[in-house]
Amino acid sequence: MAAPRRAPLTIGGQEVLPGRKASIELPVATLPTGSSFSLPLSVVHGARPGPTVWLSGAIHGDELNGVEIIRLVLRELRARNLAGTVIAAPVVNVFGFITASRYLPDRRDLNRSFPGSRRGSLASRLAHLFMTEVVDRADVGIDLHTGSHHRSNLPQIRCATDDPTTMALARSFAAPITMHAALRDGSLRAACVKRGIPILLYEAGEAHRFDEFAIDAGVAGVLRVLAQLEMRADGDPAPATRLVEASSWVRARRSGLFRLTTTLGARVARGDELGAIADAHGQSRGRVQAPFEGIVIGVTRNPQVSQGDALVHVADVGSAPSRRRLAADPRH
Repeated sequence: MAAPRRAPLTIGGQEVLPGRKASIELPVATLPTGSSFSLPLSVVHGARPGPTVWLSGAIHGDELNGVEIIRLVLRELRARNLAGTVIAAPVVNVFGFITASRYLPDRRDLNRSFPGSRRGSLASRLAHLFMTEVVDRADVGIDLHTGSHHRSNLPQIRCATDDPTTMALARSFAAPITMHAALRDGSLRAACVKRGIPILLYEAGEAHRFDEFAIDAGVAGVLRVLAQLEMRADGDPAPATRLVEASSWVRARRSGLFRLTTTLGARVARGDELGAIADAHGQSRGRVQAPFEGIVIGVTRNPQVSQGDALVHVADVGSAPSRRRLAADPRH
């Protein structure tokens, strides 16, 4: 007996047949000029049944690595060989992307606006559209980000490490670091967790820049997750990921010019020098030291710092419970 034919997928009023790819525009709003504004999607509707996975990039409009990761992943996918469906939104915050801004025109952070509302602000309406047309159709999500505000991150997955389903996906993604991260009100991840949808948040590189290492790790990770879900043929075996339960940002004790002397991925011991802060006249210099044994997973790229600024993000790989304090990107 022949296998039952897979049904088409209808999204945004457009039908996508099994074994086909399609580009879809979801209307969002009308600009003051009278032009329309849409959320672009790429849909790969596999010929065979399977789960649905969404990929999202540029929820913050200045975070470009996710856009490139999705472009390269889509280039690898063949709908006729795919089991299930991939719904990709390379640029969710189109307004911010066009203006090279993290935010929407009203200065709202889209990643503090989920699950959104059909009658709310522009950010709320965009969040609602993404939830109803993309997230609610999916079984798993992968949200792609970079560091913000002149910060660069070592490739890492942030997720609920206490959830077995999510951890299985994180291990298959196999970023160098997998970090337990608390939920932020209004974030896409928090909205998905409330709906019972497993989600991985990938952090790698910095805003406004392509980072080839971050992009390569992201592409390989997404493809491994699709293989783990049996949506495509197995690829390379997943390398080990380092599970981190806590981390801390080392902050500036004084204002001045910061010279970084460590690197992303460096293993450090307590007291190791991470950099130094000096004034513009060279009259004073203060060492910045690692607070505990760990791995450098984030750094500032801006030498000009003020007292209290986040300088170096260190993942805690020690065992002392008094040190266990989660400290995600201050702006994510």
